[in-house]
Amino acid sequence: MTIPTSEPLESRLRRQARALGFVACGIAPAEVAPEAVRRLKAWLAAGMHGGMAWMEGSRRGQPRDMWADARTAVVLGLPYTPSVDPFRNARRPDRGTISVYALGRDYHEVIKPRLKRLARWLLAEAGGGDARVFVDTAPLMEKPLAEAAGIGWQGKHSNLVSRCHGSWLFLATILTTLPLAPGGEPGAVGACGSCSRCIAACPTGAIVAPYVVDARRCISYLTVEHRGPVEEALRPMLGNRIHGCDDCLAVCPWNRFARAPADPALALREGSVAPALAELLALDEAGFRARFAGTPVRRTGRDRFARNCLYAAGNSGEPDLLPAVERLADDPDPAVADAARWAAQRLRTRARPAAA
Repeated sequence: MTIPTSEPLESRLRRQARALGFVACGIAPAEVAPEAVRRLKAWLAAGMHGGMAWMEGSRRGQPRDMWADARTAVVLGLPYTPSVDPFRNARRPDRGTISVYALGRDYHEVIKPRLKRLARWLLAEAGGGDARVFVDTAPLMEKPLAEAAGIGWQGKHSNLVSRCHGSWLFLATILTTLPLAPGGEPGAVGACGSCSRCIAACPTGAIVAPYVVDARRCISYLTVEHRGPVEEALRPMLGNRIHGCDDCLAVCPWNRFARAPADPALALREGSVAPALAELLALDEAGFRARFAGTPVRRTGRDRFARNCLYAAGNSGEPDLLPAVERLADDPDPAVADAARWAAQRLRTRARPAAA
């Protein structure tokens, strides 16, 4: 039963969102600025999405192309502010580096139940209506919606930046038929100005222009989404990054204002902070599943993960890794076998004594 109150539903919604751990909550009409849609289409036409064919299609653009009855977007942010240095393994070539967002529990499993709970609460408080929830698993342009909802703005690295939370926010969206009043977070709007640190920090030059990322060169795409061998010219640039990359996010000056710690449900697993490449290269399918169960890494799959670890081993300059690498030279997965042969050749060259 809904208790009568003079407080606006939107204010109560934000309070309920905070109670569920969402540190940001903005409301906007369920529509994306036409310019954002135009940029997306141009990006797709240039092939910068690489092998992510799921980004194509007529439904990716306006939310109402996906759900005609949607009137309002409630956009929420859950913090994953790192408790460890994103560059912690830069001088430890025998260790693999996993992006900070993937060091703990899979955020989908954390956010989705809370999002459903908040949507049910909203409909009950409103006394009707309909709602659907999304956590980056549908053709929804979350970042332009978040900007429209006043949570932050898209930085030159194309990710959302918040005055209060820097670059460290997971985004989630509720689309609803309810006509809620638009409104964002106090002081959330900002800008990148003349800063270009993220562009300079990208190891592969994937930020080809301000606000434009070519996924075909992005380490996050190459290590998580890309299937098959990585282009040889790019392999040395991966360094020891075996799942994702934080470089462009980590150097953002706005991160100094990130006050909220990561949600407790996303607590990192110590074994993922600086895992030894030798241990990771020894994992079979069952070992991989067991070690990374319940984390975003698990969704990448053993084969792609082994491929990434082999590239890291080849970049390490550590001849002691050669036996572990050579054992994978005949792996059933062609990309893994190719990576093993590439890494072995680099390590043998490193181990070869200099001519007298």
